[in-house]
Amino acid sequence: MSDTLSNLSHEDRRFEPPAPFAAHANVGEDVFADASADRLAFWAKAAERLSWDRPWDEVLDWSDKPFAKWFVGGRLNVAYNCVDRHVADGHGDQVAIQWEGEPEGHARAITYAQLKDDVCRAANTLVELGVQTGDRVAIYMPMIPETIVSMLACARLGAPHTVVFGGFSSSALSDRIIDCDARVVITADGGYRRGEPSALKPAVDEALAKCPDVRSVLVVKRTGQDVAWTEGRDVWWHDTVEQAATEHECEFFDSEHPLFVMYTSGTTGKPKGILHTSGGYLAQAAYTHWSVFDLKPDDDLYWCGADIGWITGHSYLVYGPLANRTTSLVYEGTPNYPDEHRFFDMIERHRVTILYIAPTLIRTFMKWGEDVPAGHDLTSLRLLGSVGEPINPEAWVWYRENLGGGRTPIVDTWWQTETGAMMISPLPGVSTLKPGSAIGPLPGIGADVVDNDGAPVGAGNGGLLVLTEPWPAMTRGIWGDPDRFRETYWERFAEQGYYFAGDGAKLDDDGDYWLLGRVDDVMNVSGHRISTTEVESALVSHPKVAEAAVVGATDPTTGQGIVAFVIPRGTGEGTEGDEFVQELRNHVATEIGKIAKPRQIMVVKELPKTRSGKIMRRLLRDVADHRELGDVTTLTDSSVMDLIQDKASSAPAEE
Repeated sequence: MSDTLSNLSHEDRRFEPPAPFAAHANVGEDVFADASADRLAFWAKAAERLSWDRPWDEVLDWSDKPFAKWFVGGRLNVAYNCVDRHVADGHGDQVAIQWEGEPEGHARAITYAQLKDDVCRAANTLVELGVQTGDRVAIYMPMIPETIVSMLACARLGAPHTVVFGGFSSSALSDRIIDCDARVVITADGGYRRGEPSALKPAVDEALAKCPDVRSVLVVKRTGQDVAWTEGRDVWWHDTVEQAATEHECEFFDSEHPLFVMYTSGTTGKPKGILHTSGGYLAQAAYTHWSVFDLKPDDDLYWCGADIGWITGHSYLVYGPLANRTTSLVYEGTPNYPDEHRFFDMIERHRVTILYIAPTLIRTFMKWGEDVPAGHDLTSLRLLGSVGEPINPEAWVWYRENLGGGRTPIVDTWWQTETGAMMISPLPGVSTLKPGSAIGPLPGIGADVVDNDGAPVGAGNGGLLVLTEPWPAMTRGIWGDPDRFRETYWERFAEQGYYFAGDGAKLDDDGDYWLLGRVDDVMNVSGHRISTTEVESALVSHPKVAEAAVVGATDPTTGQGIVAFVIPRGTGEGTEGDEFVQELRNHVATEIGKIAKPRQIMVVKELPKTRSGKIMRRLLRDVADHRELGDVTTLTDSSVMDLIQDKASSAPAEE
């Protein structure tokens, strides 16, 4: 291990802002003082970056807590802000979407002018299908340009969309269609996954057996697979959208007009439909994308690796980037098809300058080894971002060294589906970086770490992460269930008026933030609160470990016991057997303390992951507690769980 990678758990490891960013960053240190002096004026200035048909009368109406209204009385059109205004400003020839699919030769470059025509065609077709302002439209699509066009067409019409991740089952799709009462579904015959066609239309047909109120299904021909067809309901995209007129006069809507409903995964109980509206959401998504990524629209090629079906894809692949006139790379497929060089080859060929991916993917790269990225010219990269879960310090520095050449800043961002946009993150050129730390709240954001009574814990302590002030992109509620919204997010700290994020965090001695993941991922071992993230970071800091997932299991003595699932690096010697397991236990004890030694460590080849790359820790908890497995339909490869269960049945626990 290099000297730079040593002692990564020490909070005094710092990286000062690189000189190029300090000199030319979009924002400087004064932005924090400006936001602190007048928070609402700060957000008003951010909103002025958009085009408004009518200016607002009031920046914030917080009279009906917890239901906020931002930029009250203002009117705008989200699609106009993402497309039309750039064409009107003379940027129609700039590429908006540089799309690439898995099969060789599947690629398109779509300019802003072409995107405008496509969105107008799609909007005209939806009108022909009876879609009116306020109607909900469900989108169940692969990662293709038509998905983005569909979202923008809905936004243009003021018809809230609900994008359902293409890896979800027909039951998950029908649940979401029914909950938001969508009457139109946009889908495709299928997409490509590891070089093979993967069907989508059959899941739609199965889902709609439970959704008799859906009147139209608009289908993109992506793979050419044979699909069942319901005459009078199903229509082809190429027979309708591609034949429609390219002119459509957009209407402008109130700032609080619903833009989309994004459902949480719903692994337990009814899925929550998180509602986001137009003005405040777009203002914060656009501002944070521009400031946190230091975006230069005339020079940058930006790649957000998230699926459009998740909130990251909405805010930082579609709406934020397009509002900022970004050229974005969009990829349909897996990062290692046909081999592990694919991802890095795309960075090299397209000269990507800004990359935004999840720690899970970074740790996968680590497992592949340094030689893979080293075989490519990645010098175009100037800024790296992390999203989706806390990033362990080892992965942070590996990412910077092996993709960023040891010179790029990393913005480790914390936010949620419910927040709509980034809340906690370093600012490049301003913040001193620490591997594994998200540093602090962005300008205009109020956050704190508190104890169970809502009192601030102060520097050097850990607790519960709360948001103390309303913010523009905040969810306006759970679709159709305002009481659940209050109870879920606001009831715990109702006296203080805090939004409880459900995440734990700690403040180091400098007051910088270290995210610890979901509170239900904070284990209570003999009265000691231990974060699964901290134990995972300790395990991954061992030179023989590529990736680790940790869960708490019921223990009759300690309350909870720590159970770890570990993927070793490569196939080197000393990564099997009881001796290796004991070596890892001792390593965790050295890094954190004896109380954090895992009760059980299972060495596995793979971890259960969804198609978006998230580890399904819920399933690992089932294994650790010897319960029947829950739903595995969203996994990339459900057979992984069979191997893990076999391993669990034979793995001894520490006495």
